[in-house]
Amino acid sequence: MKVVDLSHAMSVHTPGWVGYAGNKMYYAQTLQTHMIVAQRIETALHVGTHFDGGMHATDGRKGDMASLPMDYLFNHGLVLDISPDCTDWTVITPEIIERALKKAKLEIKSGDIVILHTGWHKHYEGQPQQDLVRYFCYHPGPNLDTMHYFLKKKVRWFGMDTGSCDHPMNTSIRKMRPDLADDFAKVMGKPPEEFFGTFEYTHKLSKRKVRANMFPFHNWAFQEGLLHAENIGGDIELVCGKRALIGAFPWRYEGLESCPCRVLAFPDMGEEKVQAMGEVAKAMRAT
Repeated sequence: MKVVDLSHAMSVHTPGWVGYAGNKMYYAQTLQTHMIVAQRIETALHVGTHFDGGMHATDGRKGDMASLPMDYLFNHGLVLDISPDCTDWTVITPEIIERALKKAKLEIKSGDIVILHTGWHKHYEGQPQQDLVRYFCYHPGPNLDTMHYFLKKKVRWFGMDTGSCDHPMNTSIRKMRPDLADDFAKVMGKPPEEFFGTFEYTHKLSKRKVRANMFPFHNWAFQEGLLHAENIGGDIELVCGKRALIGAFPWRYEGLESCPCRVLAFPDMGEEKVQAMGEVAKAMRAT
């Protein structure tokens, strides 16, 4: 059996998402004073390779890390190379995905986990082409058509080798970096809020009509059950264009809205059904 790690290493240098604090690590006990080493870590949950739970962007406490069944987190899927179509601020459309699928002679099956390789992981912290502004603020991102495409395909969850699974100019980065929003408008011909427009959906719990103009892959997609992992990296290029068993392994922590995790791919494992065994592994997941 082969296994490929799709995760970035974590350290005190690991950058948080724009506006999020980074990591702190310190010694609580040392060999010379306590005969054992014990450390403490303070971290935001959206630092490094991590899985976003439903609680991160929707109402209700049942969408936490402990509610995710193992056969949801770990199942069949594919790693799709869309990097030939990706440059600064590329809008990822269903056409781009379909073109990459055709080139790789793959298809998205109902219930698949889909990992999108944009090539942006090469700009992450510690990489030879590190550029954190480019990584977090210029990366490619999907549009609303792609969200509906994933929902129609019944994608289990998806991941990207980028700082967010929303386009950066369709997040609050447009407000935190108005200089970059101005640059986007010059390149695209429209300011971000006009380029991406508004969208409307019905709140699942209260039935309130929601009208928003950013974060569709968080607020809207999450309530529809389409979650995602961000900051994928590691040796992702070893499995580009391949089907594999793919797993995200966050802490089983009640009330945790998201969590750093290891994301692994097991290529050439066939299509045998993955089934969660036992009540713990079958943890109920709220959508």
